[in-house]
Amino acid sequence: MPEWSFTLLVNQPLTAEQADAFDHCDAFADGAVSYTLGPENPGDHARVPDSGALEELSCDIDAPTLLDAVAQVARAVRLVPGLRAVGVRYDDIVTLEEAAQRCGRELSRQREEFTGFPDPEPGTGGTEFYSWRKIAEWLARVGDDVPETPPDLLVADRALRLADALEGADVPPGTLRALGLPVN
Repeated sequence: MPEWSFTLLVNQPLTAEQADAFDHCDAFADGAVSYTLGPENPGDHARVPDSGALEELSCDIDAPTLLDAVAQVARAVRLVPGLRAVGVRYDDIVTLEEAAQRCGRELSRQREEFTGFPDPEPGTGGTEFYSWRKIAEWLARVGDDVPETPPDLLVADRALRLADALEGADVPPGTLRALGLPVN
């Protein structure tokens, strides 16, 4: 089963209580999902160098598809009181294995086989990392029709954003049906 790496966006930085619940939740026991805990005082969150990271979960999930992987984590996040998924994204920086997974094509470690293949990003240390955007542009130049953002990622992100927008909203069931959304 493939492993999918993505960033799940959550509705708020984790509180100390939520972090404790997260750490003791069986759904997260395998360590495939991680978070950044900010200062105890929520007023200090803005002073954290990368405060956006406080509302992100780094995920490496085994699942048949990316959509299944996102759904699995989004469902598990709801087990932590007050926390919910509100979006998902792929980061631009990838390994060759992650890039191959995104495009569904073997990308040889012998980059010299591929004329014009992007060089690794500078300063990435021992593991070589690449820009997905540059690889997608290269794939388009060699004739592969690979979207910069995979359809599964678009569906997952839009569904989570819609669910977040509907959270607590007073939308009549008839309106939801007219929009093509299921109503319980």
